[in-house]
Amino acid sequence: MGRAFEFRKGRKMKRWSAMAKAFTRIGKDIVMAVKEGGPNPEANSRLRAVIQNAKAANMPKENVERAIKKATDKDTANYKEQLFEGYAPHGIALLIETATDNNNRTVANIRSYFNKCNGTMGTQGSVEFMFDHTCNFRIPNNNVDIEEMELEFIDFGAEEIFADEDGILIYAPFGSFGAIQKELEARGIEILSSGFERIPQITKKLSASEIADVEKLIEKIEEDDDVMNVYHTMDESE
Repeated sequence: MGRAFEFRKGRKMKRWSAMAKAFTRIGKDIVMAVKEGGPNPEANSRLRAVIQNAKAANMPKENVERAIKKATDKDTANYKEQLFEGYAPHGIALLIETATDNNNRTVANIRSYFNKCNGTMGTQGSVEFMFDHTCNFRIPNNNVDIEEMELEFIDFGAEEIFADEDGILIYAPFGSFGAIQKELEARGIEILSSGFERIPQITKKLSASEIADVEKLIEKIEEDDDVMNVYHTMDESE
């Protein structure tokens, strides 16, 4: 298996454990998708993807419809995606994805988390190069021949395809999202969920006490309502 498989296995059950937090993040994704491409999922591929993710997270249909309706209101603030970079204790690089309607607030909050937990907030580009920006799709495992699918989807950018207990996962570079989504839909293959991740190119193994130091900072950052995802270079293999 490749790096995407190991990355997914390492993060399993460790992030997005709180359903209420997941719903908040999906709600922001809906607002950004509607503001960008309109409220009709058939004409808005980004919104289709978010609705699929909402379904996978068991978000009630009425919540999704309410979020779409709210997003069409001109008085609803749009969220801007902002990336923050820095180092946790023990030389662990952190990449933080946020969606905010108040950048000054978000900057101040993220900076305070680094300061309180002995981390260092970095400048733009200081650690982003350490991560590969990828997209992923989860589809049902209806007796899929993975090797054959890899051969068919390599032309659309797929780099790694593997199975787990929840289905088949397709990983590709960030820029291949649209091509793979379009091809899956053209083939009538159900997309259970999709998204983007940043996979560290190199990871660092820490002691138990060092891991606790890093986790303290990560958990504090993840509690912030503006934070969507936190990625790091800490080795999570068992």
